[in-house]
Amino acid sequence: MDMTAVRGRSLSNHYRWLTRIIAQCSDIAVMLLAGYIVYLAHFDQTLPPQRYSWAMLLGALVLAATMPSLGVYRTWRGRVLSPLLFKLMMGFVIAGLIYSSLLYFSGLSEQFSRVWVVAWFTVAFLGSVAVRAAVYPIVNRIRAAGRNRRHVVLIGDAHSCATAASHLRADPTAGYDIDRIFLMGSDAMGELSSLELQWQEYKANRVYDIDADEVWICLPLSMGNRVKEALADLGRTAANVRFMPDMRDFRLINHDISNVANLYLLDMACSPMSGGARFVKAVEDRTIAALILLLIAPVMVILAIGVKLSSPGPVFYRQERVSWNGKPFWMLKFRSMPVDSEKDGITWGGAQQKKTTKFGSFIRRTSLDELPQFINVLKGDMSIVGPRPERTQFVDRFRHEIPGYMQKHLMKAGITGWAQINGWRGDTDLEKRIECDLWYIGHWSVFLDLKIIFLTIFKGFISKNAY
Repeated sequence: MDMTAVRGRSLSNHYRWLTRIIAQCSDIAVMLLAGYIVYLAHFDQTLPPQRYSWAMLLGALVLAATMPSLGVYRTWRGRVLSPLLFKLMMGFVIAGLIYSSLLYFSGLSEQFSRVWVVAWFTVAFLGSVAVRAAVYPIVNRIRAAGRNRRHVVLIGDAHSCATAASHLRADPTAGYDIDRIFLMGSDAMGELSSLELQWQEYKANRVYDIDADEVWICLPLSMGNRVKEALADLGRTAANVRFMPDMRDFRLINHDISNVANLYLLDMACSPMSGGARFVKAVEDRTIAALILLLIAPVMVILAIGVKLSSPGPVFYRQERVSWNGKPFWMLKFRSMPVDSEKDGITWGGAQQKKTTKFGSFIRRTSLDELPQFINVLKGDMSIVGPRPERTQFVDRFRHEIPGYMQKHLMKAGITGWAQINGWRGDTDLEKRIECDLWYIGHWSVFLDLKIIFLTIFKGFISKNAY
């Protein structure tokens, strides 16, 4: 066995242990420093009294006990960092709730400023994010320079190994170097010819010689028997073994691995709205919807008067639409058509040919007829950002005609969405809209929602495809 590789692997594990300790200590230090800074700003006193000093220490200990259980300090080498930001936020929220509960049930809450406690945890969270934002680029440069790297061996078919190799080589900051590639079977591939060795020729008596940090089995799900065979052959190596299933033939949405009743499940197409994410989305929707309704209340009164004076009938028009989990709800709009406009039946598309009142034509072109949907958001029927809902009868039709159509209902329907700000609305290509909706579901974050809301102000209200 190559002792240089063994030393390299030990050094890699040492770095991983060391970075975890440093990250934990930095969060504790940031927590204590934030407590002092907020106290200084709030009370304008240089030295806090002893009870505040003990309170800061208690808060740091609560945070130190909370964060590891959320996976904040596991290795994020080569991973997307947006989930880490969410985990950090949830860690500080949970620690804040535990801390407040301890003060309340111990009868000490009256001795501390509530403003100080809230500001303390908020500043500490921002400080923790700032530290990582400063450190991660340095760590990436160190890895790109060839230090603190991990050695990986790929085992699998030609296409899957080539996919893994191209991704690792394209991102040197991930910190992985490919030592060897073993091809199972008789696959051959020109671009990997300098690395490839035939697995069958090697495994008989040299499997224990694999001296890398990790071994990745890269095979399609259809080759499950080969995966089992490789795992059995790798029983004599001390390296970490991972399975990279080739998913190129699948449309994946919010994919991950779940553990349910001690069963490991590969999430293929799942809603991102679970646990804390669902709570955050609900708070986001109702807070923004309430603020917007307060701001636009005078506008809505004027529009209601305009609708009433333009033609006889109710101010609001209700349509049954389909939202999260395929459940129907009644969506509100300002009425833009005469009350008998659908007496001959409902048709898909052809918005330009539908009969509208003069005032109705104006509010449709400017999307002002959609404003009552903020009431739907406040009720919990809709979100501000999400896939646009469709009428029940058309959902029953399109679910059989458009692949992946029903997966748009993995989230609540929205007033605006990724498709709308990219021009896919009105009578535009429905399949393109579905692609945008599924992309949004797979990449959802609060920051993406805020980006879409911001762009809607400039691109969403008035569109050449709005009728």
